Order: sequence, then C-alpha cells, then structure tokens
Amino acid sequence: MRPAATAVNPESLVEWGVAQIAIEGETVSGDGHLVSPYHDGLLIGVIDGLGHGAEAAAAAQTAVVTLGEHAHEPVISLLKRCHEALRSTRGAAVSLASFNAMYGTMTWLGVGNVEGVLLRADKNAVPLQENVMLFPGVAGHQFPSLRAVVTPVNADDLLVLFTDGIRRDFLSEPPIPGHSAQRIADRICAKYRKGTDDALVLVARYRGAAH
Repeated sequence: MRPAATAVNPESLVEWGVAQIAIEGETVSGDGHLVSPYHDGLLIGVIDGLGHGAEAAAAAQTAVVTLGEHAHEPVISLLKRCHEALRSTRGAAVSLASFNAMYGTMTWLGVGNVEGVLLRADKNAVPLQENVMLFPGVAGHQFPSLRAVVTPVNADDLLVLFTDGIRRDFLSEPPIPGHSAQRIADRICAKYRKGTDDALVLVARYRGAAH
C-alpha cells in the first residue's frame, strides 16, 4: 500500500525568488504571487489586479487566498474559483504553473496578460524556450474557455512569470545559470520594469522530483 501523501517542501522542488515594485505614487502594489506546496506538487501563481492601488491590491490578495486554499486542484478549476471569488472586485489577470513532482511535469496557463516563459537548461532542447498559453479575459469579469498545457520539466529549467509592468525584452539577455533565482528576479525587475505600472517578476528553478 502506498504511504499517505505529504506536502512537498517547496525548497526541495524549486528554488524561487520574487521581486516587485509599486508604481510611483502608490504605497501598495496591485500585483501578487504565491508559492504553495501540496501533496506531490507545488503551485506557483502570479496575479495582476486590474489597475493599481489599494483596489487592485485587494483583488490580487483575494486571488492569492483562494489559490492557496485549493492549491492541489487542477489549474483550470483554480482559475474558475478565482473568477467566482473576484466577481466583487476589479478583477485580475492570473497565470498559474502547477508542478507534479511524481511525473516531472508542469501544467500551466493564464487568463489575461501575466506572461510566463520556461527556459530550458539543456541547450540542445527543442524548443529552448516555451511560453505560457494566455487566454483573453479578466478573472472576475470576463472568463474564457480554457485549455491547460502540460510540459515535462527537467532539473535547472527556469520558469519566469511576470506582470505587464516588466518589459519582455529581458529575454534578449538570458539569465546567468549560476545566479540564484532571487538574484535573477531582482535584476529583471530593476533593469526591465517599465515604470508605468506595478511590476512583479517571479523566477523558479526546477530542482527535479523530490524523493
């Protein structure tokens, strides 16, 4: 008989770091994130509350709490839960990546414009870079039909999720493999934030299946 599943230690599955900064003039950021372990896996999410300021932050926090309470569920179910929870808020863009430690896979998708990129550690991999499938809409207000993508992940593959306050052209300067996830996130946020919106970038390096 298989032993009862226990929550994965997030540090055993991914090394991660996050950097964010609110738009000038605001004391809080409308962007949010979570890294939430569950049995055999780990959920990572980045949320961009519509607009900025306190109301955007409230929407993002509502999504973070909802996701954290149900992290073990499939990503499409999680986005539907977010949609219902955010109906009384401004709404938000949400992108999720759920790692399955048992199978060495990542299931990911997004609603809105929180972008995600998976950078392969193996330089012979084809393709070297994959992008999250984004569906137009706003969780809480305009919810599309969804389809999740499952992709295998290997040790040292790097996931980067970022809100629209970050310029995408950081990809022209690939992260240095030896740098920590936190250092990579700090550098992207400092060098590539637009300054016209809240900015958040989350970097997660996959360590390989936990044992």
